[in-house]
Amino acid sequence: MVDVALIIPPDQPPEAYREVAVAADAAGLDELWVWEDCFAESGVAAAAAALAWTPRIRVGIGLMPVPLRTVALEAMEVATLARLFPGRLLPGFGHGVLDWMGQAGVRAQSPLTLLREHVEALRPLLAGEEVSRDGRYVQLDAVQLRWPPAEVPPLLVGAIRERTLALAGELGDGVILTEGADVDAARERIAVVREAWDAAGREGAPAAVVFLSVPADSSAETIAGQIRALADVGATSVAVCLVDEVGGPPIGDARLLGAVGTVAASRGLARA
Repeated sequence: MVDVALIIPPDQPPEAYREVAVAADAAGLDELWVWEDCFAESGVAAAAAALAWTPRIRVGIGLMPVPLRTVALEAMEVATLARLFPGRLLPGFGHGVLDWMGQAGVRAQSPLTLLREHVEALRPLLAGEEVSRDGRYVQLDAVQLRWPPAEVPPLLVGAIRERTLALAGELGDGVILTEGADVDAARERIAVVREAWDAAGREGAPAAVVFLSVPADSSAETIAGQIRALADVGATSVAVCLVDEVGGPPIGDARLLGAVGTVAASRGLARA
């Protein structure tokens, strides 16, 4: 059964997040997703606040660009939130928008290599292991978390291109597709993730979180139909992002609060 979420984009000030987060939780949505766009809100800080404001809803971070943080710091952040809010954190990782990484002075020559090394080190760190690495980008010398989480959250990898999709299946617990309006493209990308998952000999199946942009005036029935179509091609969670028009920028104003009820209604219709 597909989970249904609302996205709070970084197109509004942080103080506007609370009302939307509380409303999304009260409406029964499965998940709430925050973005970490440069140079807006911190995804980790926003997720921590949303988790503290709400008693139930899972909160995803999509995406944390790995060039901005060392893997040791990332492990500390994820472990802390996972211990504070067990079973409710959905951390997502990506190589970041290259131009923004260049502005911040952290652009990697090989973003895919950095992402691979980061995820390879992050998983054993969160498992409480002592980790040493001497990679191209990740160097660790006997690092071990003092407070690893009792329940390691799923490590999701944001991907569009084939090699990153394959990495999500090989090393991640699933993929985040930030361009999900095209159902055929979503089908093909999820298939690449699943193929890499199977080739790695992993049990079960990968998660597939799809970000779906919909016009702000869409009905619950319309949104539910799009969610069902994505579920049919393998999406396990669909996170709705409001736009004025398809292909346009996300809406981060007061209309988000009014959209909570519509998205919540689409959740019920999609599961009917």
